Amino acid sequence: MSREKLRQTFGEDAELYDRVRPTYPPELFDDLARLVGDHPKVLEIGPGTGQATAAMVARGWPVTAVELSGDLATVLQRKFPEIEVIVADFDTWDLPVGAFDLVISATAFHWLDPATRVQRCVDVLRPGGALAVVSTHHVAGGSEQYFVDVQDCYERFTDDPAEGGLPSADDVPEDSAGLGASGVFGAVEFRRYVRDLDYSAGEYVELLSSYSGHRALTTKQRDGLYDCVRALIEEGGGSVTKCYLNQLSVGISLNQPLA
Repeated sequence: MSREKLRQTFGEDAELYDRVRPTYPPELFDDLARLVGDHPKVLEIGPGTGQATAAMVARGWPVTAVELSGDLATVLQRKFPEIEVIVADFDTWDLPVGAFDLVISATAFHWLDPATRVQRCVDVLRPGGALAVVSTHHVAGGSEQYFVDVQDCYERFTDDPAEGGLPSADDVPEDSAGLGASGVFGAVEFRRYVRDLDYSAGEYVELLSSYSGHRALTTKQRDGLYDCVRALIEEGGGSVTKCYLNQLSVGISLNQPLA
C-alpha cells in the first residue's frame, strides 16, 4: 500500500488511536525548551490526538495543529479546546510564511513528501526559528524472548515479519529526518530517549491495531496474527514489555544561537 493510502489509515478509529498511542518522555520537552526558548509559537504537523501536544499545552505554549484526519482532529480539539486545529494536508496547505518560532512533527514527519517537507517547514518559521522532528523506533529490549517467538506469528500470517529482528537503540542512526544534510540549518542538535512500556495481551493487540501496516492487512491476516500474538503473551505470563527509542532532531536557523 502506498504512503498516501497508509497515512490515511490512522483516522479510521480515532478513539482507539487516542487510547493506545503512547505519549513522549517529559525530558524531551525539557530539552526542546532549552534549545528553542520558554514560550515559542508552535506549529505542530500531524498531531494525531495530541500525544505530543499535551506536553506543550501544559507548558503554556501556543499551538496551531495541522492534522490530515478530520476524525483525529475532532478528538484533538475536544481534548485541547485552547489550541487552533486545522484539518489539512500539510504537503498542500497554503503556508502562513514566517509565522512560527517552532515547527514540530512527532512520529509523523516521515509521512510528509520527502521532496518538499524540510523547505515547507522552514518557510513557515520566523527568522531564527527551529524545526523539531521526533521519531519513534521499536528497538530490542523489554520482553526479549517474546519478540523472538512472535516472529513465527508474523511469518505465518503476514508477508512482512515486522516484529522480528529489532535493532538495538545504539544501532539506530541519528538524524533519520535528514535535517543535517538539508544544508538549511546553522546547527542540528540530537537527543535520544529509551524507555520501556508494559502492556497486557489485550492492550498490546489494541496497540498493534493502531499501526498503519497492521491496519493494511486483510481481515483474515489480522485475526490470525492477533490471536497468535494474544496467545503468546498469555502463555508468557499475561503481559509484554516493549522498548521504545524516541529521537529528537532540532534544526536551528543560521541566525539562531543555541539557548
